[in-house]
Amino acid sequence: MAEVIRMPKMSDTMEEGVIASWLKKVGDTVKPGDILAEVETDKATMELESYDEGVLLHIGVKEKEAVPVNGIIAVIGEKGEDFEHLLSDNGAAAEEKEETQEKEEPKKEAEKPKSKEKIDTSSINATIITMPKMSDTMQEGTISAWLKKVGDDIKSGEIIAEVETDKATMELESYEDGNLLYIGIEEGNSVPVDGVIAVIGEKGADYETLLKAHEQEMAGESEEEEAPKQESKSSPQPEKKESQTASTPSPAPVLADGERVKASPLAKKIAEERGIDIRQVAGSGDGGRIIKRDVENFVPTAAPAASSSASAVMPSVGQESYREENVSQMRKVIAKRLAESKFGAPHFYLTMEINMDKAIEARKSMNEIAPVKISFNDMVIKAAAAALRQHPKVNSSWLGDKIRYNDHIHIGMAVAVEEGLLVPVIRFADSKSLSQISNEAKTLGGKAKNKELQPKDWEGNTFTISNLGMFGIEEFTAIINPPDACILAVGGIKETVIVKNGEMKVGNVMKVTLSCDHRVVDGAVGSAFLLTLKGLLEDPVRILI
Repeated sequence: MAEVIRMPKMSDTMEEGVIASWLKKVGDTVKPGDILAEVETDKATMELESYDEGVLLHIGVKEKEAVPVNGIIAVIGEKGEDFEHLLSDNGAAAEEKEETQEKEEPKKEAEKPKSKEKIDTSSINATIITMPKMSDTMQEGTISAWLKKVGDDIKSGEIIAEVETDKATMELESYEDGNLLYIGIEEGNSVPVDGVIAVIGEKGADYETLLKAHEQEMAGESEEEEAPKQESKSSPQPEKKESQTASTPSPAPVLADGERVKASPLAKKIAEERGIDIRQVAGSGDGGRIIKRDVENFVPTAAPAASSSASAVMPSVGQESYREENVSQMRKVIAKRLAESKFGAPHFYLTMEINMDKAIEARKSMNEIAPVKISFNDMVIKAAAAALRQHPKVNSSWLGDKIRYNDHIHIGMAVAVEEGLLVPVIRFADSKSLSQISNEAKTLGGKAKNKELQPKDWEGNTFTISNLGMFGIEEFTAIINPPDACILAVGGIKETVIVKNGEMKVGNVMKVTLSCDHRVVDGAVGSAFLLTLKGLLEDPVRILI
């Protein structure tokens, strides 16, 4: 009788093995004690011994391929014996499962409710508007403000709403002509990507039937993936999605007489940032609602004198107080991605001191003739790009079952904004001059702070630099920015005593720390990269070659 040969657990930490080479081929006669193959484990390359006698009928794993512990790798039996039924991982169990399924199928058919007839929407001249995916990491969007209201006529190209994503606040453009028949999400609430937010169509069109048809279609798709859960759902999908993802809108400002000021969350936020009393702003939105453009166009008048009532509500000394804010989309994604990076990638850190005396002199000389002012960060970006060209293993990504070594060098530049951190990308940094890098870094930094970055500005990084030197930080470690394998943390330049040629002198030192994903980059590789970076910054003329 044919016997299945499975991958044995050859060490306490082994989860899978790689067939380094087969020492037998299909058709060979095998005896107990014969070596079938060499297996590469997480600790060593070991020999796979046969405990059965017969003919090697089947090889299920090619050389250099991996197979998990207990996975089928071969079949040994009598020549010409039928073994196909054994390849389902457990032939007897599969047959038993098949018989059980055959017995249960009639019962399931009886219990399964009849599928609803598909709703005909061919005569309904309207289109459902869903939340678009506005960035590669976006999972949901928040409607900051509606710029149109139900009943308004809309032309293709008009902006109907402002949407806060994890990266920026962006405008939602209509691609349809028609009347705004339905709004499914209130201002301040969130909706997942592809969730229903509005319906545009012919005035009087039966949009309710269209929504029901959309709900039926989405429910049908979900049933295929998770039928038991879908059977318990009874409420219409658009309302369900809204209730699941809606965040509590921040309270509107209140006037002294108790009347509430109607304003969009984005308008309130901008007003708070600019120190504007939102009660003085005239609203142009629906029902006098204050929206983004009202605050941006507001010209403040002379500030009124503080009233006695204002002093009456001031907290007394020692009174406990706090405020809570809903987590922004940007902060949600920062938390998710960096937690995955920190706990998913095994970090290790390499720190090195760099003498910046020559870099200071070179920067001063270059800025006398440069068309734009060159910063030390620009020099670090250029030096890092040149070092990556010499050490391509650092310019890489972990993809689970493979490592990607990037031939191009796109350097992400961490920029702090009020709500968190954005990483615009300087593309092909190794081929650009210091002036080009400086100009591009300033442009991208400004766009990041103004939330004007587009997807092309933040996608595609292969290496990231985070510089906190301008804040007086001497040394720190940074969390790797996926999908990169490394991130460089740059501290400030500090004047200190250094030993040079056996003498103590005053010098300018900068500390850098390279965080590495140990799955991709080893200590020797990261150290070699830092040595090259150090050499380039300590003698900046070499950067220009």
